Amino acid sequence: MTNSRSFVGMLVVGLCLCFALPAAAQYVGVLQSAETIDHGTFKLMAAPIMVFGENGADNTFGLSARVGYGFTDSFDAEGKVAFFDGGTYVGADGEFWMLKGRDEYSGLDFSLAGGVHGVFGDFYDVMGFDVQPLLSVHLNRSLELCGALDVSFDMIQDAPEGVDDSHTSVHLVPGIEYRLSDSLDLVGEVGIALDDASSTYAGVGIAYYTNR
Repeated sequence: MTNSRSFVGMLVVGLCLCFALPAAAQYVGVLQSAETIDHGTFKLMAAPIMVFGENGADNTFGLSARVGYGFTDSFDAEGKVAFFDGGTYVGADGEFWMLKGRDEYSGLDFSLAGGVHGVFGDFYDVMGFDVQPLLSVHLNRSLELCGALDVSFDMIQDAPEGVDDSHTSVHLVPGIEYRLSDSLDLVGEVGIALDDASSTYAGVGIAYYTNR
């Protein structure tokens, strides 16, 4: 009898994990360089995101959007949202530009971003925070190579007893930013999963900047 109850308990926990993990595996991407938004400038961005399924799971397609503002020459903040089948991602972060190249179009840039987010799914909600060190370098006036390490610390809300309600996901994120015009950038990246709690994703988007 005890063994039967244990088996049923393990089965319930396993099913709960299957439901919880899809809600946690929604991403909004990094989709920015180490340069912050210009002081006094607004940023609007839209980007489709594809999360690649693992171990036979289906790929998941979503659409992300963000709005940001440059508060100083070295600090900006962004609000972010992404919509997936079975989950909605909502978050906000700030980025501080710590190391600047010797001029606008050369040298290495380094920044540190961090923020909070929530994923609201059909079965469980997930709350967490993330940290992102970013590097970028200009190859010319239009093309910039970018890289980031995206570390997210998440906790499943109201998880059943026996379920591991916290996990950390880590992505290595190489990407590019290409200037289409003075007000438009094309940004693309691949988030390479570095641990079992993560899924590899790809995203590409258009960023629009205005100071009006």
